[in-house]
Amino acid sequence: MIQLTELALLDLAGCRATQPVVHGTILDPARDRVHQWHEARLDSVAREVVITLISCVYCMGWWISGALLAVHLLVTSQFHATPLLVHGLEWFASPARLCS
Repeated sequence: MIQLTELALLDLAGCRATQPVVHGTILDPARDRVHQWHEARLDSVAREVVITLISCVYCMGWWISGALLAVHLLVTSQFHATPLLVHGLEWFASPARLCS
């Protein structure tokens, strides 16, 4: 189980990482390609899900905070020391998805 200070730092990193992914101009070309891909078939549910995912601060914050948590746990060799349910609760406790 990770410490509260580690969780807080991971949350701050998740907040910071979410902003350029959703709103940053550096990823505009990639987002434009995805939007063009979506416009080719507007009736596709899968494409609509992808558009929602990349444009939603809450969605991207959730997945980015999960990725940061997983990387931190693997790098610090804490992943196998704790049950998977506890890591799921740590991910759920991460409020990085609420940064807007």
